[in-house]
Amino acid sequence: MYKCAFLGCGGRARAHAHAYEHIQRGEIVALCDMNEELLNSFGDDFGIEKRYTDIHEMLDRERPDLLHIVTAPVLRGSNELIRYPLMNIASEHEVPAAIVEKPIAVMGEDWRQLSDLCQNTKTKFAVNTQLNFHPPNLKLKADVAAGSIGDLDFIDASARSTPIDQGPHVLQLVSSYIDNSRPVKVFGQVAGGEHLDTAQPSPDHATASITYANGVRALVTFGTKGSPEISDHESVFQHKRVRVFGKRGFVHWWMYGWERNTPGDGYSRGEHEYGEQDLLGQAGLTNAILDWLDDDEKVHPTHLEQSLAEFNAILGIYHSALTHEPIDLPFDPPDGLIESLKGLLL
Repeated sequence: MYKCAFLGCGGRARAHAHAYEHIQRGEIVALCDMNEELLNSFGDDFGIEKRYTDIHEMLDRERPDLLHIVTAPVLRGSNELIRYPLMNIASEHEVPAAIVEKPIAVMGEDWRQLSDLCQNTKTKFAVNTQLNFHPPNLKLKADVAAGSIGDLDFIDASARSTPIDQGPHVLQLVSSYIDNSRPVKVFGQVAGGEHLDTAQPSPDHATASITYANGVRALVTFGTKGSPEISDHESVFQHKRVRVFGKRGFVHWWMYGWERNTPGDGYSRGEHEYGEQDLLGQAGLTNAILDWLDDDEKVHPTHLEQSLAEFNAILGIYHSALTHEPIDLPFDPPDGLIESLKGLLL
């Protein structure tokens, strides 16, 4: 039984915790949050007795096998980037594995810090982009891997929230259908600056053509101006989707349904309840990191190096919009990308 601990006890952490209803090899043993009201409410609701307001103390005393880092990337009320410092604490305490809430970074400066950490840490980090673990997505991916739609040709994926907020989900979904092939070129555009001064600084909208190392090209779109509405839900967070085209058919997943068309079986479609599927997807992501703890060869699909490559594509979209040129990936982003976007969009 693996010992699991939480850093951060807000609303998103509760989704991580509820997934333990479907996890047999891990147990939540401790919590940490500087906000004692959140800490105690979470502890009472989930029956967790060991509670800390100091992360160093919790890691020293409890020595968890898995740490859930469920915090915003930027300290609320300030411009302080805290994703790297918290992950570095986990690394320095030699925590065997950690699941980090998305986005893994928000700008070039913290992406660069995390890229250095990735090359020097023994901690197995994975990013909490759980959509590819939804059971319908797993079935569709199995179809694609089996060649049911033929050689892959093109992927269309989108979300109606911002590039930083939901872009990591969309790009990881694309990666999941092409065996984590890395992006090698991006040509993009951005619009709208209302979210540039938030805890997740981002343009409001973006679109890009991304070419991957395996030759597949994807069109990704974020924000309400270019992304389709694919359900009757008003919330912008309810419209994530990915459609994968092969030479002989296609598969399509969205948050409330799926469809496929193959030469052998023809056209079919179905519906599902996102909340139920997301609980199973969260459990699948967590179980996958426990598999990685069991066996070094079972590398987690959203491992840090892969997630940083996907985030580098988002930075590439920004730089492409500023320079009006395609950007070869990976690339070393210049400092001040967000400030440059403010100059462009505000």
